[in-house]
Amino acid sequence: MMTDEALPEEFDDYKSKSQLKREMHSLLALGQRLLELKPDILNQLPLNDRLRQALEEGKRIKSFNAQKRHLQFIGKLMRDQDTEAIIATLDRLDSTSEESARRFHLLERWRDRLIDESTSQESLNELMAQCPEVEVQHVRQLIRQAHKEAANNKPPSASRKLFRYLRELDLQQNFLG
Repeated sequence: MMTDEALPEEFDDYKSKSQLKREMHSLLALGQRLLELKPDILNQLPLNDRLRQALEEGKRIKSFNAQKRHLQFIGKLMRDQDTEAIIATLDRLDSTSEESARRFHLLERWRDRLIDESTSQESLNELMAQCPEVEVQHVRQLIRQAHKEAANNKPPSASRKLFRYLRELDLQQNFLG
């Protein structure tokens, strides 16, 4: 009888048949999720060209059995992908995920800090430190417009524009981390 200490090193990476099946099913589920995405979101994901082509082709297939076979093919192609990076990017882009909600609230706080007159300059300096690509003049202009709108009891369109700009910056530069 062999103990755990006596097992050869080649068994350290052993996965049971059930574990392999679970992993394949999760890859199929991820592949199905990718098939349902819009092209602009797919372009932001770290996918290789062969998988991108298979996903585009999969959207054109109408036959149920052919879709099923093609999904198996996509699952096979997913084995060569960095699925953790894909899932992390999807969670960041998916508006229903917890990560997306957390980022949304962080962006709201950034916008509010920038518009708040008492912390505006400090917040702008901090934003420039975290994201050097920020267009400072554009942000300052939006802040001034937001102050004018608030003083004149107008709808907060500049505040919304500032939020959209911060969201675009985060998508491009990932300054929220």
